Amino acid sequence: MTSSLSPLRSSGLMVHDTGAHAVVRALRRHGVDTIFGQSLPSMVHLVAEKQGIRQIAYRTENAGGYMADAYARVSGKIGVVTAQNGPAAALLVPPLAEALKASIPILALVQDVSAEHTDRNAFQDLDHIGMFTAVTKWVRRVADVSRIEDYIDQAMTAACTGRPGPVVLMLPADILLQPYGAAKRSYELGYYPLDRVAASPERIAEAAELLVKAKNPIIIAGGGVHLSQAHQALAALQEHCHLPVATTVMGKGVVDETHPLSVGVMTYFLGPNGSGRFQRPLIENADVVLLVGTRTNQNGTDSWKLYPKGAIYIHLDIDGNEVGRNYEAKRLVGDAKLTLAALKDAIAVLNSTVRKNARESVEKKIAEGRAAYMKESEVVRTSDATPIRPERIMHEIQSQLTEESIVVADASYSSIWIANFLVSLKAGMRFITPRGLAGLGWGFPMALGVKVAQPQKEVFCVVGDGGFGHVWSELETAARMGVKVTLILINNGILGYQKHAENVKFGDHTSAVHFTPVDHAAIARNSGCNGIRVTDPQELAGALAQARNNTGTTLIEVLCDENAFPPITFYTPDAVVIK
Repeated sequence: MTSSLSPLRSSGLMVHDTGAHAVVRALRRHGVDTIFGQSLPSMVHLVAEKQGIRQIAYRTENAGGYMADAYARVSGKIGVVTAQNGPAAALLVPPLAEALKASIPILALVQDVSAEHTDRNAFQDLDHIGMFTAVTKWVRRVADVSRIEDYIDQAMTAACTGRPGPVVLMLPADILLQPYGAAKRSYELGYYPLDRVAASPERIAEAAELLVKAKNPIIIAGGGVHLSQAHQALAALQEHCHLPVATTVMGKGVVDETHPLSVGVMTYFLGPNGSGRFQRPLIENADVVLLVGTRTNQNGTDSWKLYPKGAIYIHLDIDGNEVGRNYEAKRLVGDAKLTLAALKDAIAVLNSTVRKNARESVEKKIAEGRAAYMKESEVVRTSDATPIRPERIMHEIQSQLTEESIVVADASYSSIWIANFLVSLKAGMRFITPRGLAGLGWGFPMALGVKVAQPQKEVFCVVGDGGFGHVWSELETAARMGVKVTLILINNGILGYQKHAENVKFGDHTSAVHFTPVDHAAIARNSGCNGIRVTDPQELAGALAQARNNTGTTLIEVLCDENAFPPITFYTPDAVVIK
């Protein structure tokens, strides 16, 4: 006779009003309706699903972390991911590191060994706090069940206030089973920016004076504009104060790139066929540069060679430590949305004759630069060559984008293809790329997280065969969880960036850059998704249309030219000086 406690029988949750219930109650109070997890901490998930919080069950913890990251980027809410202690928790280190660098609020709830088993070589015991300290803003371990709500609220506050970032809360297994009474707290803290503070009025006034009097001012906007939801404030400053705006890769989409004062992405790919190649003088000749929400990192500044040495810099960022890090700057420390609006108002009361009179000339230069790019890149964008050129793929994707589309890309070449060859159709359009640490394999899980957060929007994802090999298993996640993404896989049979960069730097490449042929479309079909293989560029438009009409995730595998590479500046250093 089978016992009611048989491992083959589910007899119903046997415990109630526990620490796990307090955790879930607090999460719901903070607006959490989705957790990316794989059952552990089991008590948390058992309670959460009964309380209406959906579990998106990933296959690997690192992929789950990337899902939570992208969910946070497009939802305005904290992303929540869970994991077991030990090796599972260790797999959260890469996504938490990306979130720390890219300023994305994530709460990782990690099950820990019971308190009485700590430091006794318990199963999968580890110094988790030591492991997570370097990749988070805040990490704690609950030591007493009565403190659960306090710690959840501290975690939310740490993640969402100031410069957002990831936090970790360790939950000992025995704490989750201990009795817990009524709720003690009632405020909601699970959104960002949690606290908006503008820069000081005196410094805003000084910045306004510099911008209206400048001969060649320019704004360079980074991902912090998206995080602050400041795109409308930036667009208003651009239009009403007659200021040209360029962006970093993470800042792509903060302005409408069809606007006559939009310069486009100005970063480390300004070689032939680069969309910003002919706009470079607008940066190099600038006398006042307003940096907004950017870390002025290596890629964003083309290894710190792009921005002019003689310019006056004004740097607006929520993190005062980033202001002036690489370019000595007038300080505007505060929220981008509030500060940009205040800056526009400050400029409005000044004499803007210089800016108004210069606008036509600036717009003409930008238009000429765009036209020159379109002419130069036409051959690759419309190429009928086989194997297929990646630029042709981008050309076909662009033809099917709307203002509400979201495009996600993996690291490496994929991020460059979308940043360079796709166009933002409105201020606030989203292009999601892992640019904090830029790890391979992060694109597809991020696309799944985006779709979970914005199920009504169409999500395109561009990946390479090298990176996608890290996360094939998440195709099954997409099928099982019913998450639809149009996934475009560029299959050139190599680690493209690795091979091409090694050839440029060293004159030769390692043997690891070549792959054996793989039928990724077949993998997709055998994982429960749709799979299409494209070998002729004339088939691209139809494949994209079919994918958009399918009910589930569709992988479009495109066999591409291994000799095609994006317009990375250092690949062609002698060809990028356009005057």
